[in-house]
Amino acid sequence: MQLDRVITVVGAHAEGEVGRVITGGVLPPRGDTMFDRMQNLERYSGWLRNMLLFDPRGSVNAAVNLITPPCRPDADIGMIVMESDYFVPMSGSNLICTVTVALETGIVPIKEPVTHVRVDTPAGLVEVEAECAGGKCRKVKFRNIPSFVMHRDRTISVPGIGSLRVDVAYGGMIYCIVEAADLGFTLDRSEARRLVEVGERIKAAAAEQLPSVHPENPGIHTINQTEFVGPLEIVNGIKTSKNAVVVSPGRIDRCPCGTGTSARMALLSARGELGIGDPFRHLSILDTEFDCKILETGRAGSIPAIVPQVSGRAWLTGVSHYGVDPEDPFPEGYRLSDTWFN
Repeated sequence: MQLDRVITVVGAHAEGEVGRVITGGVLPPRGDTMFDRMQNLERYSGWLRNMLLFDPRGSVNAAVNLITPPCRPDADIGMIVMESDYFVPMSGSNLICTVTVALETGIVPIKEPVTHVRVDTPAGLVEVEAECAGGKCRKVKFRNIPSFVMHRDRTISVPGIGSLRVDVAYGGMIYCIVEAADLGFTLDRSEARRLVEVGERIKAAAAEQLPSVHPENPGIHTINQTEFVGPLEIVNGIKTSKNAVVVSPGRIDRCPCGTGTSARMALLSARGELGIGDPFRHLSILDTEFDCKILETGRAGSIPAIVPQVSGRAWLTGVSHYGVDPEDPFPEGYRLSDTWFN
């Protein structure tokens, strides 16, 4: 077998969402911070994302994560998330996958019953409590970065829809949050394709009409996800809701979405519907669950913020070695609009 650029990748999914983790064959990018490293990886080594995520080696329904040494002295590992269209500052499902892989492959030693892991991400430091037993990571609970509302009760014009009321919030990515019922959606699995079609139109319109810039890092800007949300209900004494996040270039997040959940909790807090310490259960389109709560309030620059806690599970799915045959006509892969939708 003659392959160049051989890379070891451990497969995993968090509550249904695929997050593969690179464990060998890639040197960390240069940079004094993880945000710098993320930008340098995107600028100078974009082939890595393309090779692993685009056809024929990858899939639109996956993300890939690079574990690096941390930039911060108080962190254990660094993490860079690569999605189909974006290098994103933070992703909850990818963090859960990455921590689970790091523990179960021995990159970070397991300590039972709880292993504390501090992850340096481009969005900031994320503190993790991983429940461990029998040599396995059973659940990952993380204290996310400060999350906050950027636009409340705004009206945008969407081609083919007309006027639509939306909110915009940040939880590690910037989300346009839409009440699913306003567009006749129930968030049933059968609606997935239509949610994607409508969600991408909403995202494009919102990104143009509602400029959104992180108050502490102007490099984090522009709405890049649409989050459809269901009603907030009390189920078995716990505030519960369903959501479906549209991940560009066109698919539904299979899990409840950790950064989307954080953005949703910031909005619920701003509305007075979720208080500090209130248990909150967020469901995906597959009815998988993240258990969450607001730990405390804070600020992001001059903007009121919350500090969310999110917990969920991940499972390993296999180990792969990816590379490129020197004669392969598609060393960085390709995209076709039958599955990639652009």
